[in-house]
Amino acid sequence: METKTQLAKLGLFDAKVPRYTSYPTAPHFSGNVDAEKFSQWIKEIEPDSEISLYVHVPFCRRLCWFCACRTQGTQSDSPVIAYLETLKAELALLKNVLPRGVKLSRLHWGGGTPTLLSPSMMRDLAGAIADVAPFAEGAEFSVEIDPNEIDDARLTVLAAAGMNRASIGVQDFDDEIQQTIGRIQGYDVTRDAIEAIRAHGIDSVNADILFGLPHQSRERITESVQKLLSLNPDRVALYGYAHVPWMAKRQQLIPSDALPTPQERLELFETARSLFLWDNYVEIGIDHFATREDSLAVAQKAGKLRRNFQGYTDDRSQVLIGVGASSISRFPQGYAQNHPSTGAHTAAIRDGRFSTARGHVFSADDKLRGRIIEMLMCNFAIDSEELLDCYDVSRAQLEDMVTKAETSFPGILNRQGLDISIPAKARPLTRIIARSFDAYDLSKAGHSSAI
Repeated sequence: METKTQLAKLGLFDAKVPRYTSYPTAPHFSGNVDAEKFSQWIKEIEPDSEISLYVHVPFCRRLCWFCACRTQGTQSDSPVIAYLETLKAELALLKNVLPRGVKLSRLHWGGGTPTLLSPSMMRDLAGAIADVAPFAEGAEFSVEIDPNEIDDARLTVLAAAGMNRASIGVQDFDDEIQQTIGRIQGYDVTRDAIEAIRAHGIDSVNADILFGLPHQSRERITESVQKLLSLNPDRVALYGYAHVPWMAKRQQLIPSDALPTPQERLELFETARSLFLWDNYVEIGIDHFATREDSLAVAQKAGKLRRNFQGYTDDRSQVLIGVGASSISRFPQGYAQNHPSTGAHTAAIRDGRFSTARGHVFSADDKLRGRIIEMLMCNFAIDSEELLDCYDVSRAQLEDMVTKAETSFPGILNRQGLDISIPAKARPLTRIIARSFDAYDLSKAGHSSAI
């Protein structure tokens, strides 16, 4: 298992597998969840409980070619102003059906580029959210910040609204790579933004950096990671670039012949990983790193790390409500996704109804397999005692599932009774191992590379 040849034999370099930020994954959602069911699920939230809220702002001043998110470019504020009114109307609908006493344990503004909102628009949005539900004690309010789209006035409003964590996409600091992926963001701009964020009393900073980009080499990713480390982020996500031009048409602008091979992608990941570990960061799951004081590291140590659409989280809320076009909500009953088209989403809200377009109702089997996959992604191990106590599965059924996985990876997994774990040397295979517990057909989903 220590050589590329052994990894290749187990399919690491050829496999296309989900990132497993949900189970089942979004390609398996269907139209069996509509606005009526979404409203009912909201009404069934426990009064006086805590929920998470995600607000999606799909607009960007420029469209980065590498990005596969649902975004749209705009040079004018007009569509953004109109969209803000839609968000406020959607939040008002939510307030009307949300049970009494509900508070926010987490609030995240994502996109797109939420920081292209003007200070007054930010203040408006924050006020509309506060009118729906107040923050719970110890709540986290995070915002995705584009260093090219932030200033003192915006940071002042965000800090006053309670933002206590900022998330910045770095991707790579190399000039040629930035030109090739359509993302121009110099080190100085990023450094100045982080310094300004901290100057406003916002101490927690996340950063994203990518491996597998065109023209990326071990030397180049080393230089970019070292520059990032000089900024002392509390948490880093080291994501593999997903080249899916059949889904994200803008990625057709990126020359595929400049992309590293799967074997080279693994070398890039291991190079960056070593640098984070050498700088005393704690490894979180398959692709995150955090300082030892960061809440993710604390959650992992306590066995409370979870996984959601934003990656790894320490949020314990059972409900995540997504607001805005294409946003996905998660309830104990299942998933619900808003219409991906901004126009269709807006039309539904103006008509006085939620824009829920599709989703998935959990079966007992979904809940069991979803938890197994989450255990593997977070802890690299399955806790059979929890599964037998909390889920609808017999010892014989769990035995069959575990044996199937063990047989698929002979000599790789550690097994003791019904518990299996992934040894450190095999952790690049985690997503592939998780796939062995996935009951859905993944052949037509178009997932990204396993590494």
